[in-house]
Amino acid sequence: MSGRGTLIGSAGEDAAVDWLRAEGFYICERNWRAGRYEIDIIALRWNEVHFVEVKTRRSSGWIAPEQAVDAAKIRALRRAATAYMARRHMRQYEIRFDLIAVETRDDGVRELRYVADII
Repeated sequence: MSGRGTLIGSAGEDAAVDWLRAEGFYICERNWRAGRYEIDIIALRWNEVHFVEVKTRRSSGWIAPEQAVDAAKIRALRRAATAYMARRHMRQYEIRFDLIAVETRDDGVRELRYVADII
């Protein structure tokens, strides 16, 4: 990812974390890694662990952020979540996989869309 893309992605994740906190989620981890797998945000609310993929795109881009989650990404999320749950001994929690799509306009304004249960 280029420097500018990294900045846009990081700003999107920051906005996603702010939104999740405002909605009552506790942020457990950001950019958690297990080998080659990564989970953008791991959040807890009630008795559920949410593995949240954040996709940030410019509004003028070719595809919407939601379209960037493919079958390979889903498999990677599942594997990473399995590793996280095993390492943290959190079997008592329900697991959810969510997406936060962030679109950034040219004027810097961000639009967030929360998509629950993408798997």
